[in-house]
Amino acid sequence: MEKLSLFSVPVVRTGFPNPDKLNSELRELFLQREAEGTRWRNPAPSMSIQKGLFESHFSLFTWPEPCVQQLHEFCMVKLFDLVGEMNRYSRERLLSLESQTHAWFHITRRGGRFNAHSHPMASWSGVYCVSPGQNDVDQPKSGVLHFQNPHQQAGMFQDPANSNLIEDYSLQGRNFALKAGELVMFPSWLFHEVFPFHGEGERITVAFNCWFRERE
Repeated sequence: MEKLSLFSVPVVRTGFPNPDKLNSELRELFLQREAEGTRWRNPAPSMSIQKGLFESHFSLFTWPEPCVQQLHEFCMVKLFDLVGEMNRYSRERLLSLESQTHAWFHITRRGGRFNAHSHPMASWSGVYCVSPGQNDVDQPKSGVLHFQNPHQQAGMFQDPANSNLIEDYSLQGRNFALKAGELVMFPSWLFHEVFPFHGEGERITVAFNCWFRERE
């Protein structure tokens, strides 16, 4: 029998090499900006911000600090590599495109979470982990990045013939316990959320949305 894997969703995991110095500088900067309160807080969040979560405004990648620009360059290089591979674009074709970006940081403390959502006005999204926090070993889903399976919307009838499908074809979502320095990129339409964080310290991430157009 020929087996076809149709309607696949590309999710890419990569990492910043030797991220300790970069992440230390980002953490210090973000905590300083959080302490300034409303100056850096997102003034008009599109979703209800839960207790225990700080969300910055969306201009992060325009900040001049070297650590921010280092992360910005890393994320864009990886994203353009992804766009080129997924579309089979040549280097010349990639250079004819330019991206526009929203980027922000989250600081999550005990009890904080982010509800399920997508980013319908972008094409690609990414999450970079500055610090995963100190998680409780008894809470394996604490602070995980969860992707909902889009096939759940199919309303499939379940019986013993399909209730134990192998992971590639299961209707279950997928959990990513991010590590410091890890970058995850995915199509912006894919619904995702962050489960409640039950650890100590801070879970700190940077998120971005991108959309592209022809370079003038």
